[in-house]
Formats: sequence, C-alpha cells, structure tokens
Amino acid sequence: MLFSDRTDAGRRLAVALRHVERRDPVVLGLPRGGVPVAYEVARALGAPLDVIVVRKLGVPYRPELGFGAIGEGGVRVISDEIVRHAGVRETELRAVEHAEEAELVRRARAYRAGRARLPLRGRAVIVVDDGVATGATAGAACQVVRAQGAAHVTLAVPVASPDATARLGEDVDELVCLSTPSLFSAVGEWYRDFSQTSDEEVVSLLARAPADGATVERVEVDAGGVPLAGDLVLPADAGAVVVFAHGSGSSRDSPRNRAVATALNRAGLGTLLFDLLTPGEEVYRANVFDIGLLSTRLADTTRWLRSRVPLPVGSFGASTGAAAALRAAAAPDSGVGAVVSRGGRPDLAGVDLSGVRAPTLLIVGGEDTTVIDLNRQAQAALYCENRLEVVPGATHLFEEPGALDRVADLAREWFTAHLLRAEPDGPS
Repeated sequence: MLFSDRTDAGRRLAVALRHVERRDPVVLGLPRGGVPVAYEVARALGAPLDVIVVRKLGVPYRPELGFGAIGEGGVRVISDEIVRHAGVRETELRAVEHAEEAELVRRARAYRAGRARLPLRGRAVIVVDDGVATGATAGAACQVVRAQGAAHVTLAVPVASPDATARLGEDVDELVCLSTPSLFSAVGEWYRDFSQTSDEEVVSLLARAPADGATVERVEVDAGGVPLAGDLVLPADAGAVVVFAHGSGSSRDSPRNRAVATALNRAGLGTLLFDLLTPGEEVYRANVFDIGLLSTRLADTTRWLRSRVPLPVGSFGASTGAAAALRAAAAPDSGVGAVVSRGGRPDLAGVDLSGVRAPTLLIVGGEDTTVIDLNRQAQAALYCENRLEVVPGATHLFEEPGALDRVADLAREWFTAHLLRAEPDGPS
C-alpha cells in the first residue's frame, strides 16, 4: 500500500479507527512526522489532539540500546533487566535521565505553545505515528501513556515492518496497521511525499485540532434546497456559534479559517465551516465571485443553523466571503449578531453595507495596502458599530509569524463581546 503523503495516510487510517470513536478517545501524535497523520485521525473522530513527547534513555557507551524511556509528568519506564545486564550504574542512569528530561521539557513547551498537556487518566488513547521500522519509540510512547493512567491504549500506524508489529502488539490493547509489507526497509519508501515535518507545522496542527469536550459533526447543510458539506463544532456549554464564509478559490478546509475556528472553539464558541458551492458549481469561475449567489447561500445556511442550534449566530468572512457575510447580514431577518472580516473585500457588498446592523470588525494586513483602502471605503458606508484593525507587517493571507494568531485574538474578543450575553445579576 502506497500513500500520497501523511494527510492521505491519516485519512485512510481514520477509517480503520472508526470503531474507537465510541470510546471518546484522545489522539496523540509522535512528533514530528506522526502529528500530521494524527491530526487527520483526530479531525475524523472529533477527538482532541496532543503530542506524546518521549525520550529514550540509552546506555552511555551504547546509546542505540535503550534501557528505558521518560515522558511528561515525571513518568519513567525502566527495564531493570537491561540496566543490570548492561552494567549501568545509578549515577550514569541519573545523568542520562537528567539530560533527556531537559530536552523533553523544551520540545513539549515548543510544540504546545503554552497550552496544557491533555490529561490521560481513565481515557482511551490512540497513539499515532507515520510508520514504524523498529518500534522502539512507538513502544516507549505506549508504555509512557499507560503509566500516565490511560485506560485503553491503541497504537495506530499506516505502515510497519512485520517484526515491529509482532513486538508492539504486546505493549498495547489494540494495534491498527494498514500495511505490513514483507519487503520493508524504511517508512519513507511507502510514501510518494515523505518530506520532513517542521516544528512550525506541528504547532499549527495542534492549534487547529478540535478542543477537548467539543462535539464535531460532519453535516449536510440545506442551503435553500442545495446540499452543502459542512463541519459543525460545538464545545461543551457553547454560548454562540460562528458561521465561516471562505474566500475565492478556497473551501471549508481553508487552513487559515480552521486555525481561527479552533481558537474560537477554545473560547467556548461553536463554529460551522461549510462549502459555499457544490463541486459542480466550483468548475465555473464566475460563481466564485458571484456575491449575490454566495450571500444567498450564507443566509440560507444561517437560517438552517438557527433552526438546528438555538444560539446567537455570528459570521466570519474572508476575501469575497466577507462581502457575502455583510450582504447576508444586511437582511432585516438575518439573525446575525456580529460580523468579522479577515482580509476581506467588504466593498463588494455595495449598497447593502448601509443596511448592516450587526457590529462589524474589519481586519486587514498592514502590507495589504490596496485592501486597506477598500476596507476604509467600506467602513465609511457602514452605519453599525464598527472598527478597522490593521495587523502590522501582515500581508493578504496573514502568513507571517504571529499574524494569524492576532486575527484569531481579535475575532475571539469581538464575538465574545457581542454574542455572549452576561449572566443576569442574582438577587442582592
């Protein structure tokens, strides 16, 4: 079995793990290459995603021979037999452990970017890697997960050597492997694209993964009789929900919109990302810029959502999607409580701008000078509460370090302030 890349491998692996979904699992990816695979598994199962950072403890004069492993939370897995046979002294053991612990802490902090480690005690856990050759790291990870209190451990990999699967099966409750080729020499030979995963990609994927406790549902939106694919995420005790309108040439899988959506989820806001056009409609380029069509789809979708989820609704639009969001919000019965535009073309909403009553936030990159001017013109036509925020140093797609995080912070603050109602005061 040959995989296109880690994304393809993760999606195929997720199908084989559907039966674990009922256990409400936590998905852990082995950094770095295992995280893109784990992300697709977590997304398909609606499960929270984290990294499992482990460090193998190697015999000082034979570092390839591991006598144990350490994980976060002070977890130590030591093979007394190997320590005894290799003649590792206590002082040597402590020195190796101390050095590896420092690196473990550094990597965990870098990957999570300040977020807390997900608790595993009593949970079903799926440990994911992009493949297994010897099984040393995957085996250590599973042992660490068990030591951290996991109730059920599943190791899931797209491809592995037959010898490794035989050994690893003893360390876990379940082993799911899509392919165990007899002629196995390296994991990378079973991928068309096995390019290195960067630390930045790991951080980005963890930030975009579903929040713990959120329900993730693949839905078919009824947009005026037209079925459109969507992903609805509702955190526990969600106080409002935000509908995303993607820009030209994009879809509900927009990585930038998903990153913002995840930030909103972590703040207790639900999100609906959906495709504004059907696959057949996307073929015709004119549809991508048909603001009338797009705004009608968005209005129909908002009505569908309000009938399904009785919560305040906001709209987040990017590029042409921002114009669609504002035109839809201008309808008297729109039900939209707040609008945020990211790098948008609100000017394309035309005369409908004057009819918008929902508080509107316009976010533009500081280096996106043409779009800044268009947003200022659109802002002058708004009669609702509004604000223009310029993110310094950011270009149109907000690809610069920290730029998209700033967008997410601004959107979260705006929607929280205008959609989430304060609890009424109790009796004095």
